[in-house]
Amino acid sequence: MKVIICGAGRVGSTIARYLAEDENDVVVIDTDAERLETLASSLDIQTVKGFASYPSVLERADAQNAEMLIAVTSSDEVNLVICQMANSLFKVPTKIARLRSAEYVNSKWKGLYSHDAFPVDVVISPEVEIARAIRTNISFPGAFDVLTLSSDKVYLLGIHCDQDCPLLNTSLRQLTALFPDIGATVAGIVRNGKMSVADSGSRFLSGDDIYLFVGADNVQRTLTLFGLDREHAKSALILGGNDIGLSLARYLERNARMQVSVIEDDPVRAKMLAETLTKTTVINGDFLDTAVLEEAGIDIVETVIAVSGDDENNILASLMAKKYGAEQTVSVIEKTLYSQMVSNLGVDVVIDPKDIMVSSILQHIRRGRIYSAYSVRSGLCEVLEADVFDSFAFAGMPLRDVRLPTGSIIGAIVRDGETVRLRGDTVIEKGDRLVLFAVADAVKSIEKLFSADTEAA
Repeated sequence: MKVIICGAGRVGSTIARYLAEDENDVVVIDTDAERLETLASSLDIQTVKGFASYPSVLERADAQNAEMLIAVTSSDEVNLVICQMANSLFKVPTKIARLRSAEYVNSKWKGLYSHDAFPVDVVISPEVEIARAIRTNISFPGAFDVLTLSSDKVYLLGIHCDQDCPLLNTSLRQLTALFPDIGATVAGIVRNGKMSVADSGSRFLSGDDIYLFVGADNVQRTLTLFGLDREHAKSALILGGNDIGLSLARYLERNARMQVSVIEDDPVRAKMLAETLTKTTVINGDFLDTAVLEEAGIDIVETVIAVSGDDENNILASLMAKKYGAEQTVSVIEKTLYSQMVSNLGVDVVIDPKDIMVSSILQHIRRGRIYSAYSVRSGLCEVLEADVFDSFAFAGMPLRDVRLPTGSIIGAIVRDGETVRLRGDTVIEKGDRLVLFAVADAVKSIEKLFSADTEAA
């Protein structure tokens, strides 16, 4: 597939890597020659320097032969113009645009994205997606990462094992024997910064981060087994009144029985928030100022969520909140290096915008019977949902005989809308939806298993 990516920032570069590794024909457009040179030196891609909204630049990128265009420049307006040009002049079939402003993603204006207006096939809003991810994570205090899968039938939980974890030195084999009715599948273990797929002999050690799949009915019980039985927070303090903070506050005041406060530094923005939010307390001030934090009741707030656009400020604020006694801290952190470091410092949940954006885009570029895909842990691994078809290599085979590519594992099976208990004699059937966990190097092999070419063969 020929794909043009407009914008070589964090998201554009990551998507380029994913697509290039899948042997797609990738062209990246950006105005920054140095950034393009860095990309081209490490990936098998083409690059074009220039403004992606210029027809001549799109023509140089061979847009007339592209099957998909992904516009992820830093400007919403530029992304919209790019999609317009790609459609009107080059008839690109699929156009994806990242739009940050709440104005552009307001459901009131949903008719804006049509062939009669702006011909954008898929609109992705980082702010909306990040706010949604935060909502999901704070719903399950104790887990540092939460993904909902297969229409909320299956959850992927990221759990940190500290020295007080009651399951330390327990093997997966023992876990299954001790708690056979939970049906949790441990898929991956991160130890000393390295991700590996778990097997029956794997043991939980202090400092491990583990990823496991569990049915919706057993999420809370699973957290309890790991010593993470925590009540839902009754109060939340949001640090930063940007569109993420606004979207999150709106949701919490409408759907959660929580006392919510927001601290926003800009007085004009703070006034707008106060006029927009009906049940949320808005405080104008610097959230790194202890006096402002104390005014917001930092010493009694249970959940503190830092969503400003500054990684360092978000981290510092989360650490301060922990010192004041916050039970759960959540930080939006863009830099991969920071996100890998802060979990040991006291930040309970790290929200990586790049992971969220990449996951949103992956839903539209996976091929064959891959239903959806999610980037996890800054791309160390992926979670994929795939449908079993007639000629699937393992259809009709019990799990004990299934040999998936090295570095991958089946984490759950959903059949007729219900999860199926994974045992050695569980048979994979046509129509099943498999939820798979795969380290980065194994993803390509998994995709081949579910490719349309395999089915045709």
